[in-house]
Amino acid sequence: MRTHHNFYIDGQWVAPAAGAVTFDVINPATEQVAGSILMGGAADVERAITAAHRAFASYSQTTLQSRIELLSRITSIYERRMDEMAAAISEEMGAPLHTLAKPVQAPIGLWHLQTTLALAKDFPFEKPQGTTLLVKEPVGVCALITPWNWPMNQVVCKVAPALLTGCTVVLKPSELAPFSSQIFAEILHEAGVPAGVFNMIHGDGAKIGPLLSSHSLVDMVSLTGSTRAGASVAQNAAETVKVVSLELGGKSANIILADADLNAAVTHGVVSMMSNTGQSCNAPSRMFVPAARIDEVEQIAATALATLVVGDPQSPTTSIGPIANERQFQRVQALIAQGIDEGAKLIGGGCGRPDGISCGYFVKPTVFSRATNQMTIAREEIFGPVLTIIPYQSIDEAIAMANDTVYGLSGYVYGASVASACKVAKRLRTGMVHLNGASLDLTAPFGGYKQSGSGREWGAAGIEEFLETKAVMGCQPA
Repeated sequence: MRTHHNFYIDGQWVAPAAGAVTFDVINPATEQVAGSILMGGAADVERAITAAHRAFASYSQTTLQSRIELLSRITSIYERRMDEMAAAISEEMGAPLHTLAKPVQAPIGLWHLQTTLALAKDFPFEKPQGTTLLVKEPVGVCALITPWNWPMNQVVCKVAPALLTGCTVVLKPSELAPFSSQIFAEILHEAGVPAGVFNMIHGDGAKIGPLLSSHSLVDMVSLTGSTRAGASVAQNAAETVKVVSLELGGKSANIILADADLNAAVTHGVVSMMSNTGQSCNAPSRMFVPAARIDEVEQIAATALATLVVGDPQSPTTSIGPIANERQFQRVQALIAQGIDEGAKLIGGGCGRPDGISCGYFVKPTVFSRATNQMTIAREEIFGPVLTIIPYQSIDEAIAMANDTVYGLSGYVYGASVASACKVAKRLRTGMVHLNGASLDLTAPFGGYKQSGSGREWGAAGIEEFLETKAVMGCQPA
């Protein structure tokens, strides 16, 4: 049982203010209590922001080299505690330990630290432009609000560039997946992060988020979450005209071209969609396929679906774990039922838990076919292992349907050649596009168009998010 009843504020582990209530963290594979945290309130937010504001004056003036050395120490300790981190992530949100938590979920935090360090020395914090010196300076006190689906990815891709640039931080991780962030805070403390530079509090996002995003001493809010949460943050930040960075939802299209290797393309699309139990904002949840080959597509999809193993996250053979929490489990089940009611063809999966599983928030990996782009399962972000296959008559129709969404986070194109896929990619209104199964690039900007958010994370773009630009005119650079 993990009991984490202190917050990390001003370089110390401290008890929350009076009135904090206990929140049980549920293991989604067993539906049993795995531990507890205390949920803070306005007084805790005030204390953490005050500490970060006080620390900014000195930390923002430290040398780049000293901040690089701090990140290097954090990286070394993180690597040493990798197995603990993987175990915590698996327990708190259900990622299969051997096939996802250890190989990806925990290491991605390390990879973001390493990427930030690799870019640090050559990043143009100062650049002459004629007689003007362009200076990049830290934006200030940053409130970071992160979700439960990729805990360390979303925490570290914010904290690492914030610390590198000289910002100070108040982190509010998801109360549904707090164990990994507890370990991360312990890592930073051991690395010697100066008092007040990094602070972490727990609380209900719907209550704490507005307090953080409206506070006059917060200069920037960076949130990864739902589009509704992003809108709330933007509204609350507007009065004080903060910098706002939002990484929100998605309903990404996966266009399979007529000349593609159909078996490779469809198989990759199914397996990619089901990874992390479909709980990724950039998941390829809408697969557009040539109408003339829909029968073949369905056979391939059914075969790919049969290779997936749903079950105990601790088993080395499990590839699909549970949905991370009960609320999301109920939502996914309801949307699967709605897809059936609206007349989409069910290729595999469906409502209820998989056969042989009686408890835990497990969902049958589900594939619908012969859907229209106007069905609910093609419009709403399900955030579960549910794929919707939509036939198209022409590539122009496929592109039009792909772009007919309020989202614009990611896209996928699979063709006989990268060149043909790239032509289609350039017509998609999304922040990212993967060609022929290309994986994510941690140095590339991560973010989207439209209601998928604003701003970019990861790599140099992620560092830029935490900087303001100052033009010093008449300066003669050394």
